[in-house]
Amino acid sequence: MNITAARILVVDDDPALRDLLQAYLTDTGFVVDLAEDGQAMREAIQGAMPDAIVLDLMLPGSDGLALTRELRARSQVPILMLSARGEEVDRVVGLELGADDYLAKPFSPRELLARLRALLRRAQAGPATPSAPDCFGPYRLDRSARRLLAEAVDIGLTSAEYDLIEILIDRPGRVLTRDILLDLLKGYDRDPFDRTVDLRVARLRRKIEPDPAHPVYIRTVRGLGYLFNPKGADG
Repeated sequence: MNITAARILVVDDDPALRDLLQAYLTDTGFVVDLAEDGQAMREAIQGAMPDAIVLDLMLPGSDGLALTRELRARSQVPILMLSARGEEVDRVVGLELGADDYLAKPFSPRELLARLRALLRRAQAGPATPSAPDCFGPYRLDRSARRLLAEAVDIGLTSAEYDLIEILIDRPGRVLTRDILLDLLKGYDRDPFDRTVDLRVARLRRKIEPDPAHPVYIRTVRGLGYLFNPKGADG
């Protein structure tokens, strides 16, 4: 998926807001479709699912929560939910039903754009691989205790290092860019010049690689990012 040319569906019963978001997102390179209610949304996705959906909570007929449940029954399309109320209970219920992010009205179009881009990058990384093993080389991930063990000995990862290795283990064999890793680690609200991913990778390599200067588990894909290879030197 080309994030800069992704297709976005905006579902909102406020025509002024729909037009504003269509103009703003189109100017940034997105292809934007509009729907004023649940029925119009169903018609818009009948041919093909968009790359992301901006979905208002308070809609006539089927509200955003019902539509989120309906969408999740057929797709994992990223959903950014909007609400004029901004109440915590709405946010929690929306996220529990499967929305990926939540933005309270009023909001700035720039913030919505940043959140959309983060959701699209995370979708590009793909979900965790259900069959991904928690073991590689001499190591085993203990998720309940948030530890990485080598022959039952805790190797002493920091919380930040643990977060990174868990993301990598869950996505073996996939090239993950620095931007994708930052989104998975920090969400949309981060500095685009943040170099913490490279620092975490360097520290993690010193703890798990037989030779950190020639890594076999966390490999660098030049010009792209990092790839986790659970087979190590044999893969």
